[in-house]
Amino acid sequence: MSSGLHSSIYLQSAIVLSYPEHLIYIAKDLVRLIKNKISLNEIDLVVSPAMGGVIIGSKVGEILNKQSIFLERVNSKLVFRRGFTVEKKSKVIVVEDVVTTGKSSQECIDSILKLNAKVLGVFSIINRSIENIKYKIPRYSLLSLNAPLYEDNNLPVSSKNIPVNKPGSRFLK
Repeated sequence: MSSGLHSSIYLQSAIVLSYPEHLIYIAKDLVRLIKNKISLNEIDLVVSPAMGGVIIGSKVGEILNKQSIFLERVNSKLVFRRGFTVEKKSKVIVVEDVVTTGKSSQECIDSILKLNAKVLGVFSIINRSIENIKYKIPRYSLLSLNAPLYEDNNLPVSSKNIPVNKPGSRFLK
């Protein structure tokens, strides 16, 4: 996985979200969740990490009629590029596809806070983290999935001879 961990369950949101009927259905559900947790008048901006969060973040921004921007990896760090800016004191929501370790979400939060903006919450389609991630920001997901995660040195015997496949974007060269 892009986190460097291994799992017998891999979720590729890009494929599901590439179908307009699935994208709109999932985005509307995520917007309902957002509306239940935050007053829409408070939200100034939607921010997502590239690559996984870009599609769903953009659609959520469209439905909310809020600007949607993203951070992307440069030298393994998530940064704002392409002229994207976050105004001081903006109120921002982070929208993700799948949260596994929470690293990308935390990098988004840190980047936004450095610009003196406020993060109102992190919203994802799926939370697959087994551990309880300790953000100082509220975190919400449409679905929680208890999917096994393994370090290199802790793979189950049944997985040790399966070739590693890294379809995520974190380590693209």
